[in-house]
Amino acid sequence: MKIPYEDSLAVGLEVIELEPDVVAAILLTLQAGWESASTSADIHTNTGEVKVTERLRDGMRKALNVLPWGKTMIILPGTESRSQPTVLLPDGRTDIPILFIEIFLRIQEHDPHAIIECKRIAGDDAHLCREYVVEGIDRFRTGKYGRKHAVGLMVGYLVAQDASAAAAGINAYLSRQRRKPEHLGPSDLISGTWAWRSRHPREASAPPIELHHAFVALGPAPTLSCPR
Repeated sequence: MKIPYEDSLAVGLEVIELEPDVVAAILLTLQAGWESASTSADIHTNTGEVKVTERLRDGMRKALNVLPWGKTMIILPGTESRSQPTVLLPDGRTDIPILFIEIFLRIQEHDPHAIIECKRIAGDDAHLCREYVVEGIDRFRTGKYGRKHAVGLMVGYLVAQDASAAAAGINAYLSRQRRKPEHLGPSDLISGTWAWRSRHPREASAPPIELHHAFVALGPAPTLSCPR
């Protein structure tokens, strides 16, 4: 995998730009991690978001033991983050940060080189669709997360319906906010309806950010049996 680090001469901001095959590797690691995490009996629609994310993180780490890029990618614990160097107190908490050995050796960048933000989602739930945008997409768009990143990632935990419905619900919210150019579309890196991508403008001093979305299904919550 090639992981270039470039200076954006047009805007004067150093940006970490990941090659498409590196982004695909993250998505495939995520997919393999979810295959492992979703087999846990305690992962279902009633499980809290934090617990699901911890299971996913563990699954991704396990997957790296057998994936060909396993020795170049590090899945970090969720950490507090600062949106800018001038912000002294942490103003965010990243769900699944990722560090690449090659980038660190080249530029000694201690902060994550990619970030995965995780949210619950259902296409027919207007509140969850709004939260996915406001508390997910917009954290990247405003630079609260991944300010120096050209690429970000999100995971949508499907509590109902499927990935296509989730994307449609998110796009409907974006349309209502007059943000149709930011609509999610099918991924051009990964085959399968679970992977999507979108592009979002940032402030004038920063380049747009490309987001890659992975929608994974939570199993049904166990039914409680009544004692006889």
